[in-house]
Amino acid sequence: MADEKVINLDDINYAVYKIGEWKNHYEINQIGLSREIPVTKNTIVHIKFSMDEIRSTEFSVSDKKVNGFVAIALQLNPVVQEMELDDAIELEQNEYQNILEELESLDLLSDDETIPLENEEYLIYKLEKDCHVTTSIPANEFTKQFYEAELKRIEEALD
Repeated sequence: MADEKVINLDDINYAVYKIGEWKNHYEINQIGLSREIPVTKNTIVHIKFSMDEIRSTEFSVSDKKVNGFVAIALQLNPVVQEMELDDAIELEQNEYQNILEELESLDLLSDDETIPLENEEYLIYKLEKDCHVTTSIPANEFTKQFYEAELKRIEEALD
């Protein structure tokens, strides 16, 4: 019998989530629009890094500099498109702070633990670096099915 593949929860090459809901409602920050709630320290580090990367990217909109989250929301979210630009900027700042607070208050699994790669309790993504971009690839069938359903849900919301 082949050994079941397990991953160490301190492995920086994986991001591990559970399916859940954020405490707050989010319009702009894509992290908060997801139903993926991180369950490991390394996953939170990865999320914070991704948010900082998006927030540090600047775009010019109506003679103002906005970060990547605001720019994306202005392109894709009809609710944000109806807002005054200053209100959207302020909303993004509030959402960012709320997400940081939520991330800090999560119950996390211990870094000393392992979990089977093939399971239906946790969403597991293999993180791969491609130049300066980290790509998250579903690492098991459960995660792949969830990921595909989430993409479909997002596409339908944008129609």
